[in-house]
Amino acid sequence: MPSREPGWWYRTQPSLIARALAPVASVYGAITVRRMHKAPSYRSPIPVVCIGNFTAGGTGKTPFALWLAKRLQQLGITVVFLTRGYGSTVSAATSVDLSRHTAADVGDEAMLLARAGPVMVSPDRAAGAKAILDEFPSAAVILMDDGLQNPALHKDLSIAVVDGARGFGNGSVIPAGPLRAPLAPQLARTDVIVVNGRRDDRDAIEKVLAPEFSGPILSAWPEPEGATDWLQGVRAVAFAGIGNPARFFRLLEAGGAVLVARHAFADHHNFTDAEATRLISEAQTQGAQLVTTEKDLVRLAAADGPRAELRRRARPLAISLKVDVNGEDLLIGKIIRLCASRL
Repeated sequence: MPSREPGWWYRTQPSLIARALAPVASVYGAITVRRMHKAPSYRSPIPVVCIGNFTAGGTGKTPFALWLAKRLQQLGITVVFLTRGYGSTVSAATSVDLSRHTAADVGDEAMLLARAGPVMVSPDRAAGAKAILDEFPSAAVILMDDGLQNPALHKDLSIAVVDGARGFGNGSVIPAGPLRAPLAPQLARTDVIVVNGRRDDRDAIEKVLAPEFSGPILSAWPEPEGATDWLQGVRAVAFAGIGNPARFFRLLEAGGAVLVARHAFADHHNFTDAEATRLISEAQTQGAQLVTTEKDLVRLAAADGPRAELRRRARPLAISLKVDVNGEDLLIGKIIRLCASRL
């Protein structure tokens, strides 16, 4: 089950708890690095672009994957998403069907990606890539959402998305900190870093990484998608079960909403009837609009009872990631050259 990230993960210096967990983190990190060193079991004949992150928790990789897919599609490049499908029940490679599947079947992120293009969910990423060749013979590039540390499938381009405000936290490995593995081995397998945040955040992270990473570090930032006039002055009860709810709440306030309450849940949280009832009641008492993320509404799509009522009453704010023009040109150019090299 997903859980909230400990606040002490993101303190500048490791806390007493982090230091106490250091031996466990050392073992966890060593196991992960050993696994990362394994040779890939499969190389796809079409390019695989991996979009992952160095840390546990939300960095914005799925919005970035959606942005990248849209840009490639605008150039006439056929994209197919590949994802493990966190929280899914599938045991073999499965093509997502929006008319048949729910978030409980294939995972909430897979349902979001499927709105933008074909999605293959597979616990085994190599098997998923093979299935894409069979089911989508016109695919020109595979965008793999997550899997930076997974060695099963050869990656032609690896992109790591970093939360600009939180960076690498206390610099320790799970469970002592947010890193999925020691940073240096992860950097060695990364081609491009995208910093999701302010330009100052990007500059600070670039300074930290300069001794160990010579590749491009791009700037990106989240923006509401579509019209946001409805946010101006609206009293809102905001709720979000995503990797970084605070970022979502800040976007609401930046759009002019007045948050009378904010409720942060664990990533991929499955709402209960009791939670739905409390949220609805609070909004009614406060005379406020319920506002949430598209990812949260996806998980409520097949709900009934109070959860169905929560879905009906809540209004989502769609969010997209924007990449600065120089970084966009560099990244798209790399992928175009990859595609051309395989023709």
